[in-house]
Amino acid sequence: MAVYAIGDIQGCYDPFRRLLDKIRFQPGQDKLWIAGDMVNRGPDSLPTLRFIKSLGDDCVAILGNHDLHLLAVASGVRPAKKKDTLGSILNAPDREELIEWLRHRPVLHHDKDRNITMVHAGIPPIWTIKQARFYAGKLERALQANDYQELLHYLFSNDKLNAWEDALTRRARLKMITAYFTRMRFCDENGRLDLENKTAYSGKGFYPWFQFPDSLVYKKTIVFGHWAALEGNSGRKRIHAIDTGCVWGGEMTALNLKTFKRTSVPAE
Repeated sequence: MAVYAIGDIQGCYDPFRRLLDKIRFQPGQDKLWIAGDMVNRGPDSLPTLRFIKSLGDDCVAILGNHDLHLLAVASGVRPAKKKDTLGSILNAPDREELIEWLRHRPVLHHDKDRNITMVHAGIPPIWTIKQARFYAGKLERALQANDYQELLHYLFSNDKLNAWEDALTRRARLKMITAYFTRMRFCDENGRLDLENKTAYSGKGFYPWFQFPDSLVYKKTIVFGHWAALEGNSGRKRIHAIDTGCVWGGEMTALNLKTFKRTSVPAE
């Protein structure tokens, strides 16, 4: 059995299927890890979501920021954006089934046997893997609860939070957990976020989340997407960036989680 991680498909269904053909993925035999952002910006979000869902236990797909945006739009919490390509899902006859499946996806996946953790954006330097799993579970349960739409309202509200504090309310904690797992790129050693900068070193103590030697996860093996500007290179042996910008005209990449060999196909 082979296990492959793929990041940020974003509705690019054709490259996704070409990549699976190239690695000779066999459902029922091999496993896929999808590092979030399954939908949006690309042309084929609906077939992408349907196919991933159809893989059942052969695939572990976690939530990214675009997936949460879809949940919020489908719930009437926020309007669609001009560049969204979610209409095919929102108007699909199986819309409710897809949305229900999506909100029951995890936000973190940890493989105890391989000692590998997958998140969409990252893990802040103030948390251990054990803590990250604990906080991920809190967010997952909240998204799967019957009142999840109330949570989405707050997650996408204008309340500005950029740091983890013990005194935060439950809702504020969930908002920070969401920011860490689905939006983070740069932070400081205390987990304070810079969510405005997406590309280069921003100064003032803010560095890529995986660059702090005293971080509690600095030596762990972590797979993440979200950050196409890295072009698949974190500069760290155990930190595997796998968003290679397919939706922006780059490539889509599969990472073999046994050999850590990369296989890529170009965008359309």
